[in-house]
Amino acid sequence: MMTAHLPSERARELREVLARYSYDYHVHDTPAVEDAIYDSLFGELKRLEADYPELVTPDSPTQRVGSELLGGFQKVTHSSRMLSLNDVFDKADVEAWVVRMDKLLPGRAHEFFADIKMDGLACALIYEDGVLVRAVTRGDSYVGEDVTMNVRTIKNVPLRLRAEPGFEQFLGGRTEIRGEIVMLKKDFTRLNDKRRAVGEPEFANPRNLAAGTIRQLDPKLVADRPLHFRAYDLLHDDAADVPTNMFAYQALTALGVSRNMQASIFSSLTDVMHFINEWGERRHDLPFNTDGLVVKVNDRAQYAKLGVVGKQPRAAVAYKYAPEQATTIVKDIVISIGRTGAATPVAVFDPVQVAGTTVQHASLHNADEIARLDIRIGDTVVIFKAGDIIPQVESVVAELRPKNTPVFDYEQALATQYPELEFERSGKDVVYRVKGSSGDVLLKRGLEYFASKAGLDIDTLGEKNVVTLIDAGLVKDFADIYTLTKEQLLQLDRFGEISAKKLIDAIAAKKTPPLEKFILALGIRHVGVQTSIDLANTFESMEKFQVTTLEQLEAIDGVGKVVAESILAWLGDDDNLALLDKFRELGVVPHFVQRTGALIGQNFVVTGTLETMSRDEAADKIHARGGGFQTSVAKDTTYLVAGGKVGASKLKKAESYGTKIINEQEFTTLIGEK
Repeated sequence: MMTAHLPSERARELREVLARYSYDYHVHDTPAVEDAIYDSLFGELKRLEADYPELVTPDSPTQRVGSELLGGFQKVTHSSRMLSLNDVFDKADVEAWVVRMDKLLPGRAHEFFADIKMDGLACALIYEDGVLVRAVTRGDSYVGEDVTMNVRTIKNVPLRLRAEPGFEQFLGGRTEIRGEIVMLKKDFTRLNDKRRAVGEPEFANPRNLAAGTIRQLDPKLVADRPLHFRAYDLLHDDAADVPTNMFAYQALTALGVSRNMQASIFSSLTDVMHFINEWGERRHDLPFNTDGLVVKVNDRAQYAKLGVVGKQPRAAVAYKYAPEQATTIVKDIVISIGRTGAATPVAVFDPVQVAGTTVQHASLHNADEIARLDIRIGDTVVIFKAGDIIPQVESVVAELRPKNTPVFDYEQALATQYPELEFERSGKDVVYRVKGSSGDVLLKRGLEYFASKAGLDIDTLGEKNVVTLIDAGLVKDFADIYTLTKEQLLQLDRFGEISAKKLIDAIAAKKTPPLEKFILALGIRHVGVQTSIDLANTFESMEKFQVTTLEQLEAIDGVGKVVAESILAWLGDDDNLALLDKFRELGVVPHFVQRTGALIGQNFVVTGTLETMSRDEAADKIHARGGGFQTSVAKDTTYLVAGGKVGASKLKKAESYGTKIINEQEFTTLIGEK
């Protein structure tokens, strides 16, 4: 059963939870959740308000840049706005950004400047004639707060700029240096070690501590904490004094101001992406925390000409690395039966980006894990990727649980989803299994269907050979048939030289099966012949099929909620995913066959008994000519083929939909067999 969330109710809940998290984060410097979780919930609220503008309220966290600062600081208007940057997430986004700039400045070659984005508190240092006179936080980008007395305690902030030949112009008049106040990871660890030793609570993370420290009213307390300032921009009265962003960095070093030494310039986007990817791998080795990079046009004159849209400059973007955590809502919990008879629960949820990929389902492993996490349908959960590969549910955001949400009853779910099966859980086994069926029994049944005419149609791999291969231990899953050798088969009583070669050749001939046949052969519950065809026509490859979403599946005619969730549950089972990987490693590549024929766009239902063919044979003939075969009459049914002993209800339904009713002779004429 799925739980629906009214947009207005969900928005209200998100506002309340985000307000509580924000208070803990900004006022007490004791965040209740990781930044990625807050950002994910904040993003969900932004999307809701974009879809339903009437839900926006004055107190929504989306309507202000940040929470109120602790009192006691004088407000200061910035000389020019401390702008934020548009976020980009992949190479295509970066390329699109460059295309937009090229339209505004056609024919201009771009030199790119890139630097690592620091995760700290943005601050501007103002120098008059080379002497520090004021430090101002970013605030709302227009107005910040004067935190000069606290910033003066930061040891790497120069109170007077260094005099260096070639950079004397910055020692006269007004010079502004913008950057981030950060706490280095080693200093953060050392500080927490000290607090732990004396029984004091540990701080949550370096960014929160840096921001909270600068907001303290007592400069002595600030001086006791090891903060660092890292510059990322230089402004001067005469803009021509800073011709490029790289020159700004060179000047910062000459003036005695700390900045990132990793910053570089590039002449091509390919080199920019190499830099981005390199630091994506190495970012955990940096002395400070980061969530991405900043990429700018290096030439400051070009930068200025490109201008600003809203709050963001056109000539710069922030490349964000994929979050390693995110939140989403559990829409359902579906149970998948694996080849060993094990019942594996799979959470189906709203698609969410985690570590660079879209995730919409995750294995919950077993009933005990569901109970441990207390996961319920309708819960908002935290998703992460174990080893950046396998999506997992980490925890439940209990504050967002809908009222009166029932505890998930695992045994009841088994009975509801599989009424025809019985399950048992033996001894200390944490897994429920199909009663009375060993793994080999299920594997034999499944492989027999995989190789059957309905499936991949592998010649000579019938019931007896399937049993022989599995009993001999040569086949432990469907993919193992592609590892068989003639020498292995010759060791078995059933095979001679000719029969062994014939089976090996027949299997090899099915290494590139039609996609629809391969999907059908996998034996996914509720996926029949027509559904497998519809899936193949929709996705055209196994790779696209594997990353499908609930919404994409439900949009396919004939695929309802039950079938869609059954498919997602199968795709969410770790054993099934490992099987698909194994097929790929063994060179089994299903191919999409574009259907052609006289019956394209026409759908058939066959009812009653046919004299010249079985219903399955009729379906094959329809599919071979590009038509669709349906099991029941629907609005899009073109023909109802009526054989002997036809039920009155189907005839009546066909008449109500305007479906043409034909007999067997008319059908054979239609398909060209008479």
